[in-house]
Amino acid sequence: MKFLDIGEVAARSGIKPSALRYYEEAGLIRSVARHGLRRQFPPEVLLQLKLILLGKNAGFSLDEIGAMFGRDGLPDLQRSAFTDKADAIDRQIAELQALSDTLRHIAHCPAPSHLECPSFRALLARVETRG
Repeated sequence: MKFLDIGEVAARSGIKPSALRYYEEAGLIRSVARHGLRRQFPPEVLLQLKLILLGKNAGFSLDEIGAMFGRDGLPDLQRSAFTDKADAIDRQIAELQALSDTLRHIAHCPAPSHLECPSFRALLARVETRG
């Protein structure tokens, strides 16, 4: 089996070597050997890195991402966690769409005062309040 050194993994994945070392320190990936001072990784590390990036993009913490890998470093994905995260993203999309609709209406509302506009008031009712 041909191993990839840290520079090759960085070049192929687009992830800086310092981040790769951090992921290794956090237990998310594992080097299998060294060639001089350069860490060597198995080719499947590229798949692991894609899963790490997917998890980060979805908003999972590095601890949550680490739990997605079994002892052998292969994915052990908990489907319910992905369903929960997808549901949270769907809620966020709906909130952002309501915000976008409101901003566009404000920009183009023909009413002399936005507070007199029934469409504006209806859009405000959709905006989530967080304090």
